[in-house]
Amino acid sequence: MDISTDMLDVANERETDHGDLAHHDMGTGLPFRPSTFDGVISVSALQWLCYAQTSEQSAKARLMRFFSSLYTVLKRGARAALQFYPETPEQAVLISSCAAQAGFTGGLVVDYPNSAKAKKYYLCLSFEHGYRAPQALEQEGAGAATGVRVADRERQQQRRQKGKKREAIKSKDWVLAKKSRQRQQGKETRPDSKYTGRKRKDKF
Repeated sequence: MDISTDMLDVANERETDHGDLAHHDMGTGLPFRPSTFDGVISVSALQWLCYAQTSEQSAKARLMRFFSSLYTVLKRGARAALQFYPETPEQAVLISSCAAQAGFTGGLVVDYPNSAKAKKYYLCLSFEHGYRAPQALEQEGAGAATGVRVADRERQQQRRQKGKKREAIKSKDWVLAKKSRQRQQGKETRPDSKYTGRKRKDKF
């Protein structure tokens, strides 16, 4: 389902067994019978509901219509994974709160939170009260948000790092750690020696 006929045409050309396609604005609600789907996947569509198409519409109303209808068309025990790109933290808060008001449990997962290019937001929803969102992918460590709320992983990392002494960039420990990461990535790296990380003397 897509609001863009051009995107539906692309799907029609690339997929040989895509099932049914629907031209529809999901901000007006999902036009399907109750308990129709075992699961729902959305890619880069949810953030567009944060914008009103006319002065008579509101972002929250569009989001509530979508999540309320999503709750209806999913079978009990089904789950939804909605990948999106919020323009601001406030959009992520609005989306998550509307999902919770509709009755969903779950969490917001942010993969690679420290990467500008690879960072992705996923809203993982379920009907189960004890449902925990999947672990996020990170460069170092892993974790996931629980509860339908915004878990800003960058802020969490900043709080954890607060008060900790960071290694000086270009220090010996910093150089050794960087070389170790490069070896793990399979990159060609010079062997360590007593000169590794040593500051060169200033030229005359």
